[in-house]
Amino acid sequence: MIKNCFQIRAGWRIGILCCTPSNVPKIQLRLAGQKRKHNEGRVEVFYSGEWGTVCDDDFSIHAANVVCKELGYVEAVSWVSSSKYGKGEGKIWMDNVHCTGKEVTLAACTTNGWGVTDCKHTEDVGVVCSEKRIPGFKFDKPFLNQIEPLVRLKGGAKIGEGRVEVLKNGEWGTVCDDQWNLISASVVCRELGFGSAQEAITGARLGQGMGPIHLNEIDCTGFEKSVTDCKFNTESLTCNHEEDAAVRCNVPAMGFQNQLRLSGGRNPYEGRVEVLMQRNGTLKWGTVCSQNWSTVEAMVVCRQLGLGFASHAFQETWYWHGDVSANDVIMSGVKCSGTEMSLAHCRHDGAQVSCPRGGGRFAAGVSCSETAPDLVLSAEIVEQTSYLEDRPMFLLQCALEENCLATSAANTSISTGYRRLLRFSSQIHNNGQADFRPKNGRHAWIWHDCHRHYHSMEVFTHYDLLNLNGTKVAEGHKASFCLEDTECESDVEKQYECANFGEQGITVGCWDVYRHDIDCQWIDITDIAPGDYLFQIVINPNYEVAESDYSNNVMKCKSRYDGQRIWMYNCHIGEQKHVRS
Repeated sequence: MIKNCFQIRAGWRIGILCCTPSNVPKIQLRLAGQKRKHNEGRVEVFYSGEWGTVCDDDFSIHAANVVCKELGYVEAVSWVSSSKYGKGEGKIWMDNVHCTGKEVTLAACTTNGWGVTDCKHTEDVGVVCSEKRIPGFKFDKPFLNQIEPLVRLKGGAKIGEGRVEVLKNGEWGTVCDDQWNLISASVVCRELGFGSAQEAITGARLGQGMGPIHLNEIDCTGFEKSVTDCKFNTESLTCNHEEDAAVRCNVPAMGFQNQLRLSGGRNPYEGRVEVLMQRNGTLKWGTVCSQNWSTVEAMVVCRQLGLGFASHAFQETWYWHGDVSANDVIMSGVKCSGTEMSLAHCRHDGAQVSCPRGGGRFAAGVSCSETAPDLVLSAEIVEQTSYLEDRPMFLLQCALEENCLATSAANTSISTGYRRLLRFSSQIHNNGQADFRPKNGRHAWIWHDCHRHYHSMEVFTHYDLLNLNGTKVAEGHKASFCLEDTECESDVEKQYECANFGEQGITVGCWDVYRHDIDCQWIDITDIAPGDYLFQIVINPNYEVAESDYSNNVMKCKSRYDGQRIWMYNCHIGEQKHVRS
């Protein structure tokens, strides 16, 4: 591929300016692989939304120079063939690469075409770049922003702390704590925009992750731009999620804590929320309207004050006598996503305050806690236990009373009719640092004759069947739930049991199982036509109980129904799909 070049003159200097043609696709490069320094590794290319590798056929030092310069290094020292840095995964994007060495990007070199190759990953090429960086080099940030971050923190109670998770081949995984130290933790903190590490945390003290353990025995010098540039071992056979590494970073003082306070509580972790906002040119303290105030908004408040997680969100605070001078409602219509660093960053009404029931006793309040539960559904169990049952209506009277069937069931003959049920088991683990307890106390629990025990939560899980454009076509109407410890890890004792009006909840390190053969553990698909669908389960969908991480509360499967059988496949934990009713 040929570039357009122009002679340019600046005073007595003459030079050549070469421009990459507009039809050259935008790509991103990175160096990856095992046991390597930050300036060497397997060449990987991000193209068409996917990372892939480069084959070593016809590769040269000229191509290596293009790679290194595109990554901000002065030049290439050498290149290596035959997957010296380990075999990559996914596509082999480039083969028979020919470069002159003057190209601005590897995408401008000639190849067989994107993804056209006869290579295997045993032929993945690698490069060794000089350690010297190009002065003033900057990556193409607008393009980088389209790529998912490689590192994130999850499960932390405060800004700048959490379990370290790394993105590899499109899947998030954890880091084993073998050899985990302050130097490696500081690389993570700086990569995420914080200061150095205050603490390198081992033993899954900030909660256990899930999925693969991507990195082990990380060995950083402290000068790497990313923890993925450090030396590490991809073998983690001796590790488990009880060894997940975490960090606590030094966070720059941003002053957010000074814009908010809790007033009138019995201790510093609870109280009426009072905010400092500018009104008519002066700063003024006031209260927050509690209309639609929820745990999500309370989470932002607790994080902003450095008090950890929200344990409760209150829409009445008459029992907390705050500062009388701050009684006026100064903020309304607050709606947070849960990731904001300050309540002021959430959507709200601005200067046009609207609070029909007023402030005073109805001002918003919170209580905070340094620990929180974290519920995760086993996707594997759902996939393994799904099946169809044609169940006679005369066996479904209890389910009909509790609205567990589709509306058309009311017109089905009790003596001769049947319903087609998609059954499955739910195994819900508490991987957090605190027990999951129902929002309501015993006085508000409801006795169910059908199940012969008290149900503590009316909405604990949603079961939905969606068509491929996200429209809900069937749903589970499981009226309410009883929470208990069905099984626990070997060193954890059961605490919660539904029988005999027992305490309800899920202990840390335990799981609650709803077997496929119990009442209402299904979706009624009697009226559903054959086709491809998405099956979705959402735990704690209304955020009634605070958790350290809501992003892992959703499980999704692809499903195919042929009218007689159903296949459930590719079940995984993921973000909640926007549902259209």
